[in-house]
Amino acid sequence: MGGGRLTAEDRRIIEAGLSEGLAYAAIARRLGRATSSVSREVARNGGPGAYRAEHADRADAWRRRNRPLRPAAPRPADADADADCDSGSGAATETDPDAVRAYVDKFASLLIAVGLPRTAARVLACLVTAPSGAGTSAELTRRLKVSPASISKAVGYLEGLDVLSRKHEPGRRQERYVIDEDVWLRAWLTSAHKNAACAAAARDGADLFGVETPTGARLRTMYSFFAGVHRNMTGPPIAGALDDALTVLAALFHAARPLTTGELATALGWPEGRVATAVEEAAGSEPRLRLTPAQRAALTGTP
Repeated sequence: MGGGRLTAEDRRIIEAGLSEGLAYAAIARRLGRATSSVSREVARNGGPGAYRAEHADRADAWRRRNRPLRPAAPRPADADADADCDSGSGAATETDPDAVRAYVDKFASLLIAVGLPRTAARVLACLVTAPSGAGTSAELTRRLKVSPASISKAVGYLEGLDVLSRKHEPGRRQERYVIDEDVWLRAWLTSAHKNAACAAAARDGADLFGVETPTGARLRTMYSFFAGVHRNMTGPPIAGALDDALTVLAALFHAARPLTTGELATALGWPEGRVATAVEEAAGSEPRLRLTPAQRAALTGTP
């Protein structure tokens, strides 16, 4: 995979890929970069529906000009003898170690409550609250009083969620596990992608069973829920939904008369569930496609 800062040409490739409806992974393969690099770039610059290469280039230049300088952290005498992640060592101000430990435990309990395995939650809480946002296996083992194998398993789980990365620094004998500044963005995007996948699966099911059946109606309700959550998280509708809505609007414009869902389905060669979803999308989920009451009245000639 390629590394380094994205170039203007990279951003043009990303914009072209989004316009083709490609997934982030497919765009990343074109660039020879990690999928997370593409997802972060798009999320930072308006999302998939608003991303423009030229605007992203200017925004990146502005961020680099205005990024505050970080003072270099002093290296300890023993490169493998960093302070435990709950000690507060290295912070700008002194923090009561007992208060820090209590906070780390409280934070870990919250992560466990929302579904993380116990050791993974404790590792994440420890790294998030460490002054450097990083730690070695030895440090985590010492702090959490668990085996190295437990730490390894927890780190593997967190890597699967894309919330930490491994760094090997010259002069150090161990890898460091690092929480970087984009961790919460990646977690947010992962959740958004899962909601989009659930919406797409429910939509396919509604088409298969038919919205007139109890199963199809139930799946269409599921689609509406997950598609709405995805829109609230990312802005643009899930892939294909906006195109379907525009197709339905074009069909109604071309027919120049009201059409039922069944008539639209026959004319477009679509299942009725797909038509019903597209009508719902056109009617209210995308602000650019809505008409005001005054506009509707003017078009229909009603007061």
